[in-house]
Amino acid sequence: MKPTSHRIWKYGDNINTDVIFPGKYTYTISHDPAELAQHALEDLDPQFAAEVEAGDVIVAGRNFGNGSSREQAVTCLVHAGVRAVIASSFARIYYRNAINNGLLVITCPNIVPLADSGDTLMLNLESSHLQLNGELFAFPRLPAEVQEILDIGGIIPYLQTRDP
Repeated sequence: MKPTSHRIWKYGDNINTDVIFPGKYTYTISHDPAELAQHALEDLDPQFAAEVEAGDVIVAGRNFGNGSSREQAVTCLVHAGVRAVIASSFARIYYRNAINNGLLVITCPNIVPLADSGDTLMLNLESSHLQLNGELFAFPRLPAEVQEILDIGGIIPYLQTRDP
C-alpha cells in the first residue's frame, strides 16, 4: 500500500458528537448519505460540509467524539468523504463506531500541535506512519482484523463475507 496525501481540517479538544452531527437532526433526517454529509460539523465549522473533499482528514485534540453514541456522528463524516480522523485521543464508543462504519481513526498525539487546517499530510498504513512538514510520526499499527473491517467498509460488509 503506497503512502497517500491528504488535506487537513484541524479542530481542538472535546469535539463531541453533537457538533460532529447536530443532535437536532438525529430523528428528523433520513439516512440518505448525501443528506447526512450536508450536516457534518455544521455547528462547529459551517464551511466544512461545502468544502470538504474526498480523502481529506480531520486532526483534532483530546477526547474526539465524546457525548452520545449516535452513529450519524461517524456516518456523516464517511459520507462527506473524510478518509481518517487523527486525534490525541478518542471517546471509546466513538472509536468503535468509527471502525464499525469504516472510518479510519488514528491516535497520534504528537502530530496534533504541529498540524494546521489546509496542511497536507502523508499517511502510510503499511508502516504506521504519518508525515507532516518533513517529520515522521508513528502511530499504533492496526490489527489485521480491524484493517480488514476498514478496507471492506465496515463491520456489516465484513460479516457478510465471513463463513457462517
